[in-house]
Amino acid sequence: MPITIKRPLSRIWSRTEGVALTEFAFALPLVLTLTLGGLETANYAFAHMRISQLAMTTADNAGRVKNVIDEANIYEVFEGADLVGEQIDFTENGRVVLSSLQDNGLPAGASGQMINWQRCFGDLNVAPAYGGQGQGRSNNSLRDGMGPTGNKITSLPNTAVMFVEVSYEYQPLIDSIWIGGDRTIRYESAFNVRERVNQNITNTQSLTVNGC
Repeated sequence: MPITIKRPLSRIWSRTEGVALTEFAFALPLVLTLTLGGLETANYAFAHMRISQLAMTTADNAGRVKNVIDEANIYEVFEGADLVGEQIDFTENGRVVLSSLQDNGLPAGASGQMINWQRCFGDLNVAPAYGGQGQGRSNNSLRDGMGPTGNKITSLPNTAVMFVEVSYEYQPLIDSIWIGGDRTIRYESAFNVRERVNQNITNTQSLTVNGC
């Protein structure tokens, strides 16, 4: 009887057909974690690149409008932003704030910068970080300009700077656990206007204003 039991056990012990499958089963969670994490990280980096590009493109295009800027030009600028952000569904999940930063022309004590006009695009509910249209027009609340501390932007008299704030709520491929809790991506950009003689915005076609 002992001999009869020993032989099957010996045969089972010597079999190796399932070793590879067992090893794969143990390794699968690690492989999946690395693969999915890599995909999410790459997608997150791509979103950052797109938002940075969108901010620069919007500020640059707004600064290129010659002579006078009109609401029709704003529509074109925002159409370009929509095109840049199309692959990441920016319109539904992002917000562009375009501000015309200018010298307020006030005497000493009240002199500083002002937001002469401001336009917004995108469905994300994000308020302008440095104030709304008219900020600084009658006081020096924007004395040092717009932007984060230590990196503020100012405009020279008789010209303007197109200052752009872009916010985007990242849309994960798999789960936001791979990128932490805060999913908001934010970039700012600024370009001087070129060859524009009138910095006030017009609306010759009576278009709906893309207000903030």
